[in-house]
Amino acid sequence: MTRNYFLLSLLTAGTLSLSAFTPATLTRDGRDTPYLTKNFSGTISAVKAETSGGSLTIEGGSGQGAKVEMFVRPNNWNGRNELDKAEIDERLKDYDITIAQEGNTLVATAKRRGNNNDWKRSVSISFVFYTPRRVSSDMRTSGGSIHLSALTGNQRFRTSGGSLHVDDIQGNLNGQTSGGSIHMNRCNQTERDGGLDLQTSGGSIEARASSGKMRLHTSGGSINLDDLKGDIDAQTSGGSVRGNHLDGDIVASTSGGSVRLSDIAGSIDASTSAGSIDVSLAELGKHVKLNTSVGSVHVQMPLNKGLTLNLSGNRVNLPNLRNFDGDIQKDRVRGRLNGGGIPVDISASVGSVSIN
Repeated sequence: MTRNYFLLSLLTAGTLSLSAFTPATLTRDGRDTPYLTKNFSGTISAVKAETSGGSLTIEGGSGQGAKVEMFVRPNNWNGRNELDKAEIDERLKDYDITIAQEGNTLVATAKRRGNNNDWKRSVSISFVFYTPRRVSSDMRTSGGSIHLSALTGNQRFRTSGGSLHVDDIQGNLNGQTSGGSIHMNRCNQTERDGGLDLQTSGGSIEARASSGKMRLHTSGGSINLDDLKGDIDAQTSGGSVRGNHLDGDIVASTSGGSVRLSDIAGSIDASTSAGSIDVSLAELGKHVKLNTSVGSVHVQMPLNKGLTLNLSGNRVNLPNLRNFDGDIQKDRVRGRLNGGGIPVDISASVGSVSIN
């Protein structure tokens, strides 16, 4: 009776046919085959998805139609790697599943019923969406990763136990994970308001070939930045910050690692509580502010601009300065270079400061 209700509820919603059910097997290349597949021919401009134990994926394309694939896998902790169709059908009795089109929104949800506490029967239910490129999303999962690629539109996504992967996205990003890494590539903010906002509490962040206002925060991993354009706020509490070829105003901070930034064009504010700072500035912005509590600071920067220097450390190392008006001591330098101008504030509480 319960199984009939499960099938009937999906059929009544017009979401799939009985022929869509296939065993969860592996193809020759090692990829899972979907448990069910549903095609949609109407206009799709948004995706809304929620699952409690699997991953969520959207792959944008050029067509107008859409397709949803649903994958069902046993949870790894119970010692089973795969299930046959009969056992999947039996376990799905404990879930409410919806796959449907509501207006221009494609909706897919999988929720375990609250009155069943037998976790040995639990499964991981994942959804893969194939959509037009111009699609926005609202995605949530508590136990899997999220993958978004080749989309134009604003994307909002959350997971409590997986990584975030975003590639070739044109629009705003707002993504969070409590237990995984973040990978961003070829993403561009297209609206004045918003930005690329990605946050994790337990993993590293990698951002490449992207542009816009970026907020990249992690509480437990390193941050790697490459070929980015725009204002960048990169913060970690437990790792290093690395960057190359960054164009824009940068805020980079860590409580437990070093900061290494090269080929920078713009203002910079970098700090660490337990590590060194190495910065190479190709072009100066409105300010240079570098601070470390335990470690040294090494800076390569143009000295042909008007600069107001405020440098301190156990030792301050400078090249011969022309057109300098101020005070130079072993551990402190105060004064104006080339008449003064751009503020350069660099300090090392326990360590040296070296410029060029």
